[in-house]
Amino acid sequence: NLIIIAQATRNPNRSIEKNLRAACSRSRSLTMNSATTSLLLLLSASLTPTAAFAATPAPSRLELQYFDLRGAAETSRILLAIAQQPYTDTRFAIDPSTFQSQSFLEAKQNGSLKMNLNRAPVLLTPEGQTIGQSKAIERYIAKKFGMMGKTPEEEAVIDCIAEHCRDVRDAARAKGFSAFNKQKSEDEKATARKEWFETDMPEMLRKIDEAVRETGMESEDGRYFYAFGSSTSYADVAIWAMLRDCLEGDREDTKKASEGCTVLNKIADGVESLDGVKKWLEERPVTMF
Repeated sequence: NLIIIAQATRNPNRSIEKNLRAACSRSRSLTMNSATTSLLLLLSASLTPTAAFAATPAPSRLELQYFDLRGAAETSRILLAIAQQPYTDTRFAIDPSTFQSQSFLEAKQNGSLKMNLNRAPVLLTPEGQTIGQSKAIERYIAKKFGMMGKTPEEEAVIDCIAEHCRDVRDAARAKGFSAFNKQKSEDEKATARKEWFETDMPEMLRKIDEAVRETGMESEDGRYFYAFGSSTSYADVAIWAMLRDCLEGDREDTKKASEGCTVLNKIADGVESLDGVKKWLEERPVTMF
């Protein structure tokens, strides 16, 4: 009977009542009452996932979920600090002896991380939307709070500079000198590290510095240099993250690699001097990295 009803109610040229009467005429066991009940069952079974979860309360403000680390979420936290935007900073605690996180496993099991393929970070919005992928989250925050330019062209240039910064981080990872890399010997990693900080990174930074000289401008009082336009943008924060948000053991080598990049350093210094960023850097939890 349910199949008969489903087939009969597909006709968009008839009213619901006429569709139901057509279904009744095809089955001896169907009455209008039983057909109506069956139709309600069909409708409830066909609810979309959005409708099915509509009763789940959305957070009253943005909620960023990530491990108790800086990692892939820190740029988003800096963007929120610049916007001086209150948000919930949900952190998955990590057991230092096992490097496992029970709260992260629970979030995976309850479906909270599906939008990032059971990874972190995710951002929950007051509108009930969950956003995955750290770069998508960064761009969403930057655009929401006026740090992605005013036109598609401005947004593209800002995004371009941010992608240059991501290229630098990806290139460093590809060199394979991380302590977590078990595929290379310590001597091989030492050689790769030396090549990166003394040759590869300075060359990449020099090119970005030259590009930003073309797109950016100095503030009227000379205190700041903006990678694009006349105010802080996502591009500035990406530059800050590239030069300042690095592992403790890489900090001095990064500083040396960027010595000739006066514009990039002025941009990073300017981001650190912003009130919201200064406050966050002073108060944020102390983590491994």
